[in-house]
Amino acid sequence: MNRIKIKLPGSFHFSTLLTIRITDLNYGGHVGNDSFLSLIQEARQQFLRSHGFEELSFAGAGLIMADVAVEFKKELSYGDKLKISVAADDFDKLGFDLFYQLELVEETGLVLAGRAKTGMICFDYTTKTKVPIPEDVMAELKRG
Repeated sequence: MNRIKIKLPGSFHFSTLLTIRITDLNYGGHVGNDSFLSLIQEARQQFLRSHGFEELSFAGAGLIMADVAVEFKKELSYGDKLKISVAADDFDKLGFDLFYQLELVEETGLVLAGRAKTGMICFDYTTKTKVPIPEDVMAELKRG
């Protein structure tokens, strides 16, 4: 069976630290796939805010997720500290991809816990249509 393989960018200029909450766990006692998506959503919000943007306030447009790919590499448990690094890449006229590297913070160093990619499209929520990515936004996100 073929597995998803996400090729991450060469560098990340943004990262955040999150702690796994009890509500992030599923009946198996580890982070569920739905909570994994919530963790990357939180990292995405922090990444966008670090550039002065938000998903619904994106230089006159909004953002909508067109697709997502996830690679799970390690179980995450209650109380685990997680470093999530985020980078924007693969820009086109309507959007870009965000890449996420999730690493478990352990005493001995960082351990890869997962990778993810979300395809983000610029979207006008009033007219419900895709719109071109603003040039100044693209330039800002490309800077890191």
